[in-house]
Amino acid sequence: MSVDHGETVMQKPISEYAKFIKGFLPVNIPKNYVLKPLLKNIASGENIRKGVIAFRDFLLLFCDRLVSEGHLYAKPQKTKNPADYQFLHNINHLLIDIGYYGKFNENNNSLLITEIPLFTASKPKVSSIKQMECLRFLTLCGFTFIGIDLEAKAVNITDTQKIEVLYPKNPILLTGLKAMSIADIELRETRRYWNDDNLLRCDYRLIKAENTDLLDVLKDFIQPLPIELQKFAVELHQRYINMGMTCVMIIDDQYHFAYTCVKNNQRALSTRDIYQQRIWEFAISMKHGYCLAVRAKKTDKYANIIKKFSLSLQKKIAQGYGCDRKLRNERCQGGCQGIRISFDDSIFDIKIDIVNWLDNEISFQLGK
Repeated sequence: MSVDHGETVMQKPISEYAKFIKGFLPVNIPKNYVLKPLLKNIASGENIRKGVIAFRDFLLLFCDRLVSEGHLYAKPQKTKNPADYQFLHNINHLLIDIGYYGKFNENNNSLLITEIPLFTASKPKVSSIKQMECLRFLTLCGFTFIGIDLEAKAVNITDTQKIEVLYPKNPILLTGLKAMSIADIELRETRRYWNDDNLLRCDYRLIKAENTDLLDVLKDFIQPLPIELQKFAVELHQRYINMGMTCVMIIDDQYHFAYTCVKNNQRALSTRDIYQQRIWEFAISMKHGYCLAVRAKKTDKYANIIKKFSLSLQKKIAQGYGCDRKLRNERCQGGCQGIRISFDDSIFDIKIDIVNWLDNEISFQLGK
């Protein structure tokens, strides 16, 4: 899923994006949690959980390899989505196909494959040359492929050809890969998009039977921040959850933790529906880093309070938000997201103002 604001930009080197996504891989994956029933026939619960941790460890190495050698496989392109790296989409879907269609050998230390739809479809989405690039890069990260000549210019996989996939360094990774691949295809509530990189995020929560408190997810995403900023983020989250707001997480070209109130809706809302009604959010992106974005619509109702805010915040609020081209005849900078405030050390100077602003905006938007 991508957000298209209509502006074509030059991507940063894939090494920069690798550092970005590496920072959001889960650090503390529990060793004990109940798995969803769909996964019970793959392996024991203990081995699946160990396999997921091994897969996370592989992704850490994968990101390091992207930093050191990714430039040989993916050059920056002009695109409307700065996070749209085709090489990563190819790798993501190749791994999913391997995990989903592969069958364990007798010793459960390799996956045997005769079908890789990504590669063997009548009109594959990835050219044979690009397919080979993906396989070669995965060998740099510890995979072994038996049955394919990796020295060939292009791969030619037929329905009768058997490929054996191994990860000699830690074979239990293949169990984690299979569980995560099945979860991505069969357990995701939202539509799967070709340009998603879900598997590369190692979202183990998808295979948990229990619901996950989004506060725990938020804590994972803010862990690269200084401790005091982490504390403030948690305070804001808890404050508005206690006020009755709902938080949802959405991932497109950014990571969003969006807050709104859905109590008065007469129909069940999807995560995307709730996101569209957000009043404010935490957002994390390569372009803007960590920030708050507030969709302020009722500032005229508490103008006397805004006059007491710092001048810098008053100026931002006065500018409003919306399409950059329509409002200020400027190139698109995602202004429709809301009034954006950098979530860094500078926010401590306006911490009290931020809370007062959100309190008033939420109160008037909800008609309280």
